[in-house]
Amino acid sequence: MTRDLIGYGGAWPDIRWPNGARLAVSVVVNFEEGAEQQVGDGDRQSERMGEVMSVVAPGTRDMGQEQIFAYGLRAGLWRMLDALDRHALPATFLMCGRAVARAPTLATEVARRGHEAAAHGWLWRPHADYASAAEEAHDLDRCVEAIEAATGQRPRGFFCRGSESAWTRGLLAERGFRWVSNAFDDDLPYRDPSHPALLALPYALDSNDMKFFHPNGFVRAAEMVEYVGDALDVLLAEAEAGRPRLLNIGYHLRICGRPGRFPAFDRVLARLAALGDRVWVARRDEIAEAWAAATR
Repeated sequence: MTRDLIGYGGAWPDIRWPNGARLAVSVVVNFEEGAEQQVGDGDRQSERMGEVMSVVAPGTRDMGQEQIFAYGLRAGLWRMLDALDRHALPATFLMCGRAVARAPTLATEVARRGHEAAAHGWLWRPHADYASAAEEAHDLDRCVEAIEAATGQRPRGFFCRGSESAWTRGLLAERGFRWVSNAFDDDLPYRDPSHPALLALPYALDSNDMKFFHPNGFVRAAEMVEYVGDALDVLLAEAEAGRPRLLNIGYHLRICGRPGRFPAFDRVLARLAALGDRVWVARRDEIAEAWAAATR
């Protein structure tokens, strides 16, 4: 019975973000391609979820799925980086270690353009699957080393696919991480009572382009633009009524990097830029530091 279902209990801290707004927005881009499990890369299985569900027999190399993922780094990355430049907005890139190790110059370019490099595991896999803390620690260290070598940034934040393990947060705290985002339970950051140095910076899977790959999700780019717009409207109204809020919007290079879905990225960025100081669009490390400073 350790789950906290109360949270702030309707008594939210009375704070403003650094630019005076009460609504912060985090744009997240996932840098995973090349770190998905593939038999051709020596993994025991190949990732099944892509542009379509894989029909290749388990244990057989799926070259089509490899190419679907490769599009993200080869083409989608540049389209999305240019859009962030054009709208002058910062993002946090969740980077899988093996993806960075295979394309370090691309990770370098992300950092050169001013975006945060955060840890997303060595592979694109749930950390709940690790059989031991030692095995997880080994892969976490490999991820950190690859990101730091390519970007010059030691990652301060972490998010993995699916769920953490029972050991994940302890391993992160030992390594000096400041924020963790395997949390889907609030509209505001909060302290992890078991690891006070870690700030839980909630993420969201509804305002996320993975829903283009789900049968109950988005089909056309306009659907995601409208959905995110509705979220912005609700949270802006709450913020302007005096309640601090955080909106998380997630993207993937292989999903919204595709031309037909790219407007779901570009148009949302345009809306955020047009809002000016009504919102604070920031990297997740900046959001974590601002929250920690305001709630000491």
